[in-house]
Amino acid sequence: MAHKIGAIGDKDSVLPFKLFDFDTRTTKDKQTIRQQIDEMAKNKYGIIYITEEFAQLVPDTIKRYEEKMIPAIVLIPNHEGTLGIGKSMIQGQVERAVGQNIL
Repeated sequence: MAHKIGAIGDKDSVLPFKLFDFDTRTTKDKQTIRQQIDEMAKNKYGIIYITEEFAQLVPDTIKRYEEKMIPAIVLIPNHEGTLGIGKSMIQGQVERAVGQNIL
């Protein structure tokens, strides 16, 4: 079964994902972002890309899905650059999986 892929963030950052037929969402409202993540998870999205800026608005929701295999939530920088949150999150996940920080 093929999983869908979604992208949540500001218009300039997620617009390129539409070229690959990803489902994109651009509303910067905490409650809406939470609902979109939960809706995508319920509808069998395999990967949800979310800009670090939007992820900062809903850390509790991101944390809830952090331990789940599907959907994989991947924090990405926005069109203005990175905040370092995505890299930090990946380092923490690798450290938990391997037992030490190898990045």
